[in-house]
Amino acid sequence: MTDSLLAVTDLHAGYGRAEVLHGLKLKAAAGSVVTVIGPNGAGKSTLLNALMGVLPSRGGIAYRGQSIAMQSLEERVMQGIALVPETRALFGSMPVEDNLRLGAYRQVRLGKKDSGASLERVYALFPRLKERRTQLAGTLSGGERQMLAVGRALMGEPSLLMLDEPSLGLAPLVVRDIFNTIAALRSTGVTILLVEQNARAALDVADYGYVLEMGEIALEGPASDLARDPRVIDTYLGAARKQAGA
Repeated sequence: MTDSLLAVTDLHAGYGRAEVLHGLKLKAAAGSVVTVIGPNGAGKSTLLNALMGVLPSRGGIAYRGQSIAMQSLEERVMQGIALVPETRALFGSMPVEDNLRLGAYRQVRLGKKDSGASLERVYALFPRLKERRTQLAGTLSGGERQMLAVGRALMGEPSLLMLDEPSLGLAPLVVRDIFNTIAALRSTGVTILLVEQNARAALDVADYGYVLEMGEIALEGPASDLARDPRVIDTYLGAARKQAGA
């Protein structure tokens, strides 16, 4: 993978004395969708939280060719890195549009006072949010909350968007919509690092993939190759993919 926006080397991270990631190495090419799949407890969310600066870590984290390993969470946000956490972390008592405008924090700090253009781009991507713009975030459906969480992150116009389990708890049709949106985002130039238990959907949308098991990279390669790998099929894609002739 050339022209890496993100390059991670020998990354160690965890919780207190419990190390979860053991010398992990990973890259994300600019403008690509990179997915990390693996079982529960493999360290997928730990990886994103370490890259965002939510968790302390040691090792190399280079973004745009410069080390950000010592930068704070706020500094990483200002560099153009955004994380949509598994919990979505919305302000339920605030309307949809106010939640979105809070996401423009980075742009305001950079001197861009008017977030209207970013708001319209998000509404174009998620028309349902425009319909619900005056509705309290806490009253949205699960799929709408996920759209709002992604939309809020996009309001900061990030270069690297990290998504933690975006399909979690959603109905199959809603999952399809979310992944169609991820595919559409690729054309905007944003780089996406996608952590996902739905390996089939993740590999279908990604350019490159990593299989994370017990805190270490077990397999990596172009997503289309991983989707045909017998071990990945047996462990993560199940009988349905095999029946489809994958």
